[in-house]
Amino acid sequence: MAITKTDFMRGMQCPKMLWLDKHRPGLKVIPPEVQAKLDAGNAFGDRAMGMFGPYEEMTVYRPGTTVPDKAAMVQRTQEHLAAGTPVICEAAFSNYNNYCAVDILRRTETGYDFYEVKNAPEVHPQFVRDAGFQYYIMARCKVKIGKIFIVIHGPDEDNPFVPVEVTKEAKSCYKWINDHIWDLNRMQKSPEEIAAEPGPQCSEPYECWYYGYCHGNGEKNQ
Repeated sequence: MAITKTDFMRGMQCPKMLWLDKHRPGLKVIPPEVQAKLDAGNAFGDRAMGMFGPYEEMTVYRPGTTVPDKAAMVQRTQEHLAAGTPVICEAAFSNYNNYCAVDILRRTETGYDFYEVKNAPEVHPQFVRDAGFQYYIMARCKVKIGKIFIVIHGPDEDNPFVPVEVTKEAKSCYKWINDHIWDLNRMQKSPEEIAAEPGPQCSEPYECWYYGYCHGNGEKNQ
């Protein structure tokens, strides 16, 4: 049991959220409007894969499921890196089992730029930290990363994708991530439920899907 990008972001919002994800996921309640946003984000990400033309997608599922086969994706990614594939989507990397899958990895003369796609009109701080986690994993995998971009949605269908460079900000997250990722790894394995008092982290930057459980009622998740 290691840390993915999603695990890290959720664990840094609230460690109890991550613990519940791992040990009591049946308590999760995702409101329909939130699920609709997640689905729209996935659709936007799928469209963005082609923003630089032809690409190779690394997604591999376990037989008979829709669960990503992370080991197979990592291996497939390494094969395409070795082959010099110009654009790789869902490029997967693992370091000490900590894992990320990068939306778009684009080869340059000196290495790779990467693009994290978000179905939003502007760049938020959590997007930068999200990209920073991916940079951390790739850097530890000895992948030479040049520029880092957050892709937000454009004003119209003629300009659907707008890359915003966040290289300096994302790379500066490296130490912060290294300072916390190992603690989150240990914490999520705890047999005892993590204690956390309800507070701003219940809704910032995202509303927690365990709000009803932690508050003793379901008023926000009904």
